Order: sequence, then structure tokens, then C-alpha cells
Amino acid sequence: MLRYESYFELLDLPIPSDRTGILHRLEEDRLIKAETSHSWSITNLGAILFARKLSGFSTLKRKSLRVILYEGIRRTGSKKEHLFYEGYASSFEEVIRYIRDLTQTRELIEDGFNKKIYTYPDITIHELIPNALIHQDFQITGTGPMVEIFDDRMEITNPGSPLMDTLRFIDIPPKPRNEELAAFMRRIDICEERGSGIDKVIESVEGLLLPPPDFISYESSTKAILYARKDFSEMNWDERVRACYQHASLCSVSNQVLTNASMRVRFGLNETESSTISRIIQETLKRDLIKPADSDSHSKRHAKYIPFWQ
Repeated sequence: MLRYESYFELLDLPIPSDRTGILHRLEEDRLIKAETSHSWSITNLGAILFARKLSGFSTLKRKSLRVILYEGIRRTGSKKEHLFYEGYASSFEEVIRYIRDLTQTRELIEDGFNKKIYTYPDITIHELIPNALIHQDFQITGTGPMVEIFDDRMEITNPGSPLMDTLRFIDIPPKPRNEELAAFMRRIDICEERGSGIDKVIESVEGLLLPPPDFISYESSTKAILYARKDFSEMNWDERVRACYQHASLCSVSNQVLTNASMRVRFGLNETESSTISRIIQETLKRDLIKPADSDSHSKRHAKYIPFWQ
């Protein structure tokens, strides 16, 4: 019932030559538990990581990752839907390939080679998918992690509200609900070390001038939303303000400060758009998301800003 061969492959370990050696290694990592001298049971950790079919485990049968591709920007009709029945560790690479293929926009020929162009940076998918798997609340039954892909966005949802303010995802390591699951996923390089993931997501999004991602907390779920490319002129005020706050937070964790110039770079604007950036900064100040780095400075052109929590 477990893909034990995936366990050894992902940890780059040789498969023991006998059954006893295999069972010993699985037991060491708490994937199975000895019941008697001749029988073992599969733990929830072992099942969620390496089950051949999660539906075979009563407490985990609704925890398979579901990926839905929609036609257009609404949920009125799904174009394709796939349920990944295997455990998260053994199916992870397949999940990533599947989602990447669904978000491929075009192919270019560069230096004689085909180059695939994707809607979202690789790091965003590699970070946010494991986050949804690791931080879900397994006590919430009847629902599991889900990825929904629209023409203009990707929504990644997991059961359970976050254990911290979503505004602090960039600067504070998340509080894990499932420490053993998170620790093993880190061992096999599926997720980042604590606190080093969301800032990389923001950085990659800024580098491609994409709209800022959104992180939304509901009563019983958490949603991360990635947005496809759009021009600055198409971004609404909420998106511009969110980008400003995220940029300030990203600057802060890098020991830098937000300025009008750095925000122009973030949006890909030239110096003639300084007044536009100033209005965005003022609106972000008004919403108490950033504050002046130097309260005594009266120069708006050369002003520096930091996030509200610094």
C-alpha cells in the first residue's frame, strides 16, 4: 500500500536487499509502526507521503490533491479535472509537471532549441503547492487541497485557516500544523527551509512585472492566488497597493527600504511616472500598510518607507 521504492529514491538511499531492512528504515522515519513482531501498520504520515492510493485510508481519502482547469475566468465550466491519488511525496514531481503543462502559454525557438514559456515562474508553483499540502488542517474532513487554473489566475486552496496574519507571510516563518510532514518534505527538497519561501515567490513575481499574489484567510480554508501577466494600466488600486506593501516587506527582509525609484522598477515604469507611484505610496500609507522610514523627513521625492510592522 506504500510506494516504498519512492522513499528510498527521494532520499537517495539504496533499497535494502531484504524485507527486514526495508521495514526497519520505514519504521525509523515513522512511516510504519510495529504492532507485533510480525505485523506493522501504516501511519498517517506514511500514507500521506507514500500511499499508492490515499482513498484506501479512511482518514485521508478526501485529502488527494485535485487540479481543475477552467475555460475562461469563471467556474461555469471545467475543461479538465484530475485527482492525484498517490501520496504527496511520491506524486509531487508528476503534480508539478502536470500543472506546468496546463499553464504553458507558447513555445519559442531560441538558439535552435524549443523553449517553453509558462504563465507563472517555477518557484511560485514549487513553493505554494507544498505550502498548501503541508499547512492544511487534517482535522477538517470532507475536503482537501485544490488547484484551480483560470485564464487570468491560479488559485491554490487548502483546508484550514492560517495560524498567522496573511500580511506577515513574507517576514515571519509560518507556524506549522504538521511538523513531521513539513520536516520530511524539507528533507527531500520539496519545500524550502522555514521562512525562505514566500519572499522568493514575491521576488520572482516582481522580476517578471506580474501582478502581486494574494493570500486570503477564510474561516476554514486558506487561498493563495497567482495572477497572469497584465499591464500596469490594467491593475486596479487594490493590486497596486498590495504590490506596494509586498515590495516594502521584501525590501525590509533584505535590509533595504522602499522608495519611489524602487517602486518604478517593480512596475517597469520610467521616471515620468513618479507622480503615479507617489499616489500609490500615499494610498498604501493611508491604509496603514507602510510607514515612513524617517518620520522627520519631509521630502516626498526622496522619501523612504518600511512596512507597518517594522
